[in-house]
Amino acid sequence: MKRKKRNRFNKLTGEHRSPQAPSSLGARSLGRETRPGSHRFYGGVTVTPWLAILAILTWSALLLNYAVTGQYKLLIHPNYFYLMLASSICLLLLGIFRSLLLFNSPPNQTEKNEHITLFPPGFGSLLLLLVAIAGWLIPPNVLSSTAALQRGVAETLPATNSQPQAFVTSIKPEERSLIDWVRTLNAYPEPDAYQGQPAHITGFVIDLPELPDNYLFLARFIITCCAVDAYPVGIPIQLNDPQKKYPPDTWLEITGNMTTATLAVRDRTEQIREKRQLVVSATTIKPIPTPADPYGH
Repeated sequence: MKRKKRNRFNKLTGEHRSPQAPSSLGARSLGRETRPGSHRFYGGVTVTPWLAILAILTWSALLLNYAVTGQYKLLIHPNYFYLMLASSICLLLLGIFRSLLLFNSPPNQTEKNEHITLFPPGFGSLLLLLVAIAGWLIPPNVLSSTAALQRGVAETLPATNSQPQAFVTSIKPEERSLIDWVRTLNAYPEPDAYQGQPAHITGFVIDLPELPDNYLFLARFIITCCAVDAYPVGIPIQLNDPQKKYPPDTWLEITGNMTTATLAVRDRTEQIREKRQLVVSATTIKPIPTPADPYGH
């Protein structure tokens, strides 16, 4: 004999409720709804998708800031500027699109997370967000003389980075930059051929211990892709004053004449040997601020 199911009568509301029916008050007693693969604040606000959107928009703002302020020149080659700008715009549009899509989605839409992840949901988005915030808090800096010494200083371009097509003989000697002089020596490495030619160059000071006290090494970084692969090149400068007057990383504008001298140099095997090389005999030396575009290309 089948027993009839009795409905409970609520004396306060006058409603009948089946004992098997879930209580809407009990389902919402915690003020939130749990679903697999999702995290929610009180009120049913999904955390993980909004965290991903925030990471995307923060990266877009960071790249746009680099483009507007010109700080991208400290990080990448100028040829990649429009690629970086396009990437920031795409990230901005993607963040706006995902925000509208999530905002207009039904609140009771089910989420499925059928794959197994090593890290909890939202970990990747949180990591990207933290890196972007670090980019805002830590501005890019110009590579220093310490980085130059660690990477090895040369007076010629490395063979893998040599670009003879960039060498132009029509440039007047007094109009050549430090990078132009290095390229000139790379194309025709005979120091005596440039004896007496005027020079007007700028760069930062590197303290090479193997040079005499009345010499300093003026250098600049050449960047081919990004700051990670930048390498320093430079020319020795003959001074009338002791080298200690010009601390490392000081940017100088030097006018003088080209001459030759036999100086001690450190090769790539860290061996010191004597070498006859081209130097600038300085007539005027003027400290200058760090230029907005400190790298050669």
